[in-house]
Amino acid sequence: MKHIKDNYNFSISLRCIVCGRDDCFESNEDKSYIKCTNCGKEYFGGREELIEYNNEQIQESIDQKKKEITSDVKKEIHDMIKKAFAGNKNIKIK
Repeated sequence: MKHIKDNYNFSISLRCIVCGRDDCFESNEDKSYIKCTNCGKEYFGGREELIEYNNEQIQESIDQKKKEITSDVKKEIHDMIKKAFAGNKNIKIK
């Protein structure tokens, strides 16, 4: 299986809804409160609130990853079928 990767791990950086930065957060230990140190925006709902605000970006990343995986699987299946019928003069796989 040359097209299929060992894993499809990816990460998504959560962004502040005010300033757009993803590297300026401070939080309490359990992340139930988060503050952007760049603009001062406070997320009293913590990590869950930040995830909710970033839902569109998260969904776009998931959709992009789905497309990548689907493409890799299609290529792999095509190559497997082509290899299985290699040498057969009655069946041609393009």
